Amino acid sequence: MVGSLRYFVHAFIIDGKRNLKDAVNIWVESLSLGPLVTAFVTSTFLAWLIYPPLSTSTSPRNKTNSPWTTYALISASLYFLNVVGGVWPLLVNHYVPEPYLDEFFHIPQVQVYCEGKYRQWDDKITTPPGLYFFSLAYNKISMLTCETSNLRFHNLSVVLAIVVGATQCRSLIERRQAERIGKVSSSNRPLYPFHTAFNIALMPVIFFFSGLYYTDPLSTLVVLLAYRHHLQRIGPESPGLLSDVWMVVLGVAALFMRQTNVFWVVVYMGGLEAVHVLRSVKPGAQAFLNTLHDPPLSKSGPDDWFFCLLTIGVTALCNPVKVLRQIWPHITILGLFAGFVAWNGGVVLGDKSNHIATIHLAQMLYIWPLFAFFSLPLFIPSIFGFITRPLRTVHSLVLGPKALFTIPWALLTAALSVAVVQYNTIIHPFTLADNRHYMFYVFRYTILRSPLIRLLLVIPYTLARWLVWGSLSSAPSTTQTSQPPKSKPRKPRTKNLTITVVKKDKTPFILLESPSSISDIPPNTSTTILWLLTTALSLITAPLVEPRYFILPWVFYRLLVPSWSFTSVGIGKKIDIRLVLETLWFVAINVATMYLFLFRPYIWKDTEGNVLDGGRLQRFMW
Repeated sequence: MVGSLRYFVHAFIIDGKRNLKDAVNIWVESLSLGPLVTAFVTSTFLAWLIYPPLSTSTSPRNKTNSPWTTYALISASLYFLNVVGGVWPLLVNHYVPEPYLDEFFHIPQVQVYCEGKYRQWDDKITTPPGLYFFSLAYNKISMLTCETSNLRFHNLSVVLAIVVGATQCRSLIERRQAERIGKVSSSNRPLYPFHTAFNIALMPVIFFFSGLYYTDPLSTLVVLLAYRHHLQRIGPESPGLLSDVWMVVLGVAALFMRQTNVFWVVVYMGGLEAVHVLRSVKPGAQAFLNTLHDPPLSKSGPDDWFFCLLTIGVTALCNPVKVLRQIWPHITILGLFAGFVAWNGGVVLGDKSNHIATIHLAQMLYIWPLFAFFSLPLFIPSIFGFITRPLRTVHSLVLGPKALFTIPWALLTAALSVAVVQYNTIIHPFTLADNRHYMFYVFRYTILRSPLIRLLLVIPYTLARWLVWGSLSSAPSTTQTSQPPKSKPRKPRTKNLTITVVKKDKTPFILLESPSSISDIPPNTSTTILWLLTTALSLITAPLVEPRYFILPWVFYRLLVPSWSFTSVGIGKKIDIRLVLETLWFVAINVATMYLFLFRPYIWKDTEGNVLDGGRLQRFMW
């Protein structure tokens, strides 16, 4: 037994070295001056969109020290992602030259469009044609043909653009949060926002499909662009008509990528804009509703969630005109989507029989282990605190004045989870029929093992949910006590907002220890509730469990996670070391999944040993 295992490991290592050598040779042979120069120009241009080193502002507080240092770091990171990340679609084109899985539908459809046959449509395709229109425009600009190899490289450009969009979104999130507490940084040197965005682009499910012609990367980018515009609309100045029109245009563009994007454009962004308006108005005549109850998540418990929803509802009813004035673009998008559903006879295009909407509450259980797997480095504060101060951590979680996990709340959620597992576990036929996807093996070795194991999974569901929710809260540094310092009471938001300008830093970056750092501000309770509500709406209607469905919920969750300072070590005072570990974690997962896809193909056979699918090689993927 030991000898056989040793032989297997030795053979695997030898085979891995040979495959790695072949992959490196293919990459080196593809390198030439033209693509390297193009990558350099592209990276420097995208870095300029994130952080232009030459500012036209004459305000002293907008001038920074050594702006070219920041710009050079961002450019180098994007160049690295462009050149090294380009190996993935290159190797896919080499080892898998023919369309694979869903590409079998997407690539012929866009090639038909390239021939000008816009009325021809494959009924097996369920998503709108936004990806195909993007490819047509991309190929016109770059003068490329609609071959499979060229189409696959489109998503690499999209992933680079995701870094830009996500950086701008995170920077705007911090700016909006700082404005609500009367604080703003002296300059915009996005170290934490950029690293967060870089990791979002490396997220394994997103990055994997940067080498294949799938809808998901572009859909994520368009939603991020709509979110960026939304964050600009909720600034100190009220949005104008042009901003409203752009919101409608970007919202419709998001729907052209994927139908479920309607939840994020309408419910999440529309809800956030409504809350933004309600912060500056009187809640109502009731004495106990003298302000909108919306504390930071770090100071929020289950009772705060209830009062937050109550005050939002009452305030909205008392100020309907102001709310409608702000969110009418989102209502327009919803109306256009409803018109499409009526015209199409349903939400899904094409093959409606295998994509029937249903109530699948178990999706809201599966999401937490998936988030926990990808976000494992973000849980270091919670894990470290429990190891070093277990009694104090348990006390703050269960018995503290604002305990997130009270005993009644934990019992209630556990009971609901057991009920969902018992009565609403749905196993879609595609999940069990297709062993090319990792989810097949997850279900096979967990949920399908036995009814008892299915119920016992409520424990990891609950633990994962606690860890994810804790990472959204403001994580105290390791030198602080379990009770965070009391903050000064915030005044209600008014039109004449007083902003405190922080003294300019002497460093080229805004570090965690800098006085102008605002990255550690946690999201408000209303934001987190809207995120959870939108996530539920986008998932529970899908009977099929696919990691791709969890991309947008994870991206918006990741954008909201505040920074954390590990003050016991030097470098931890300046940068969030969780992000460094997250980068390494994502790289490791990506390398493993890429290796399995490229170098571990297999032939489909039924239970009797008969070869299926014409003997074509099958590959493991998300």
